[in-house]
Amino acid sequence: MIQYFKNINGVTTAIEKADNETWVNILPPLKHEEFAEISEALEIPIEFLQDSLDIDERSRFELEDNVRLIVIKTPTENNSFNESDSFYITIPICIILTHNQIVTVNSFENGAIKKFLNTFQNRHADKKNMMVVKIFEKITQTYMEYLKEINHRRNILEQQLYASNRNEELLDLMRIQKSLVYFVTALRSNEMLLMKLVRTNFLGLNEQEKEELDDLVVDTSQALEMANIYTNILSSTLDAFASIISNNQNFVLKRLTSITIILQFPVLIASIYGMNVPIPYQHQPHAFYIPIILALSVSIIMGAYFMKKKWF
Repeated sequence: MIQYFKNINGVTTAIEKADNETWVNILPPLKHEEFAEISEALEIPIEFLQDSLDIDERSRFELEDNVRLIVIKTPTENNSFNESDSFYITIPICIILTHNQIVTVNSFENGAIKKFLNTFQNRHADKKNMMVVKIFEKITQTYMEYLKEINHRRNILEQQLYASNRNEELLDLMRIQKSLVYFVTALRSNEMLLMKLVRTNFLGLNEQEKEELDDLVVDTSQALEMANIYTNILSSTLDAFASIISNNQNFVLKRLTSITIILQFPVLIASIYGMNVPIPYQHQPHAFYIPIILALSVSIIMGAYFMKKKWF
């Protein structure tokens, strides 16, 4: 699906075809015929449009035939039905700068582009460099929001895990850990991309735009540090819970072993008195109570011993 937007008198207006100072937004489902049409109409190398289809595409920039391509990784919710997959993944978004248009290509719908669309009425489409910087800003903000949401979800799962020790919470924590791995990898790649853009001035930014991009480098570094911190906390938490579960298992096994030992003595006494051989006091009127009292006495003594050793 191809969307065309133009800022007319401060109002974001959807138009039917590309025009000068137009933002072209390409969303899934992506068709090869549409790529060929856009490539021919806007004089864009078709490889630039197809790069977004590779979910593992790395963050980078490229120049060909005076058309500039920037690929940057952006976060999005994972709509997979597999319960073991991560809650969030990162996908590439291609930003293409032509002579008169700015083109964005998305393999998935993502929140960063929606945020940019909501503020497009404040943009001047002729200032394509600033628009690119603002897209970077929305991507960084989306990372920050998702990281805060991940941290909040982690805290809730930890509280639930303290009370229940169920596998569901542990599996959800593992899904969060996978999400953080995606974020750390993508943020590190984005940080290197932004630093290269600052160093090479690939976009031909003016001083104000350079300052904006410098601030984004700092914000991206902060998001990367947050992701690393949350990853370390989660790893430590999972290791701690693994130790707790192991200790609880050892305590349960110790308790079961103690109960088994305590029950062995009454069974042994009952077995001896149940033999078909002459036994002491078998003709006494209270012979039935002798093994019972003896078994209870031994069991109480052994139970007191194990409680003293804190096996219960």
